[in-house]
Amino acid sequence: MGAMSGPYVIRGSVSIPEAELMWRFSRSSGPGGQHVNTTDSQVELRFDLAKTEALPQVWKDRALERLAGRLVGGVVSVRSSEHRSQWRNRETATVRLLALLTEATAPPPKARVKRKIPRGINERRLRNKKARSDTKRGRNGSDWG
Repeated sequence: MGAMSGPYVIRGSVSIPEAELMWRFSRSSGPGGQHVNTTDSQVELRFDLAKTEALPQVWKDRALERLAGRLVGGVVSVRSSEHRSQWRNRETATVRLLALLTEATAPPPKARVKRKIPRGINERRLRNKKARSDTKRGRNGSDWG
């Protein structure tokens, strides 16, 4: 991964400025030797989605609706602690936040247009079904004598 510094591009020309991201660092849990007890390698990245001016209003409304279960007071939070390095955890958290926002602001998929099944296809299906039924009925041992 290359060096990551803001602004962070979501899609097209829309990006989040570094100033709108809030970082918090703490000690990671789990194994790691003596070094882990002195290093704040766990990263929590917070972004105030409700108050941001970086996103177009349509995207912002869509993201607020889709991420409603994840938001706490309009703020979306992402945490990373897989790596022993704070820098790599920062990169991971940033990538996660950008992926989350990209997905949440994406336009809804086009509605499926319901189409009528052509008559020929339906008739062929019924003919095959009848032929199969006749084959199975022929296996009945009643006329074997």
